[in-house]
Amino acid sequence: MSQPTDLHPTTVVFDLGNVLIGWDQTGPLADQLTRDEWNAFAAEADFGTLNTLADRGVPITEVVARAAESDPRHGEIVAAYYDRFDRSLTGPIQGMAEVVAELKASEIRLLGLSNWSAETFHHAPKVAPAINELEDIVVSGREKLIKPDAEIFHLLSRRFDLVPEQTVFVDDLQANIDAANQLGFVGLLFTGAQQLRNDLHALGLLGSPANVEN
Repeated sequence: MSQPTDLHPTTVVFDLGNVLIGWDQTGPLADQLTRDEWNAFAAEADFGTLNTLADRGVPITEVVARAAESDPRHGEIVAAYYDRFDRSLTGPIQGMAEVVAELKASEIRLLGLSNWSAETFHHAPKVAPAINELEDIVVSGREKLIKPDAEIFHLLSRRFDLVPEQTVFVDDLQANIDAANQLGFVGLLFTGAQQLRNDLHALGLLGSPANVEN
């Protein structure tokens, strides 16, 4: 069966971190390390790579062990970070619960696609209840796949029978948007709720943003 020539979006897929829920990696140890001290540790221990391992589904115990290989103190800090992970979540992103509610009221299908450790994901819906309004969420740590790898987008499409050209993907990282666009999705780079409202309005998914307060 051929696809219609005039495709209109029917589904919105949200990234979660810093789109629906705030995340600040300095939070868990803020009572022990200043932001500058955390940043120095993160650079020295290559925390970004360690965090990506967890997002890829590597068990946190193994992530901690890898951190400790170069310096036992690194392992201790990473272990403390994950023990207190809930303190990295800073609350709902302002205005996004309303965007989710309005899309849902318009019967737009809502899904999630997030790079997140399977072991810490349970904290997210408690902090940002709008996450519970999504039909389902593909969590990288559960699938052992990660954005911007194409395969996690293929999995998303297969699992939920999506037509990429009718699916809007919202993320705060340009690399993930680029990957989605290359696969035919309608990628929207997230910089704030009002900007997203403007973009969704342009796609015919929300009413006039002129009627919405900042």
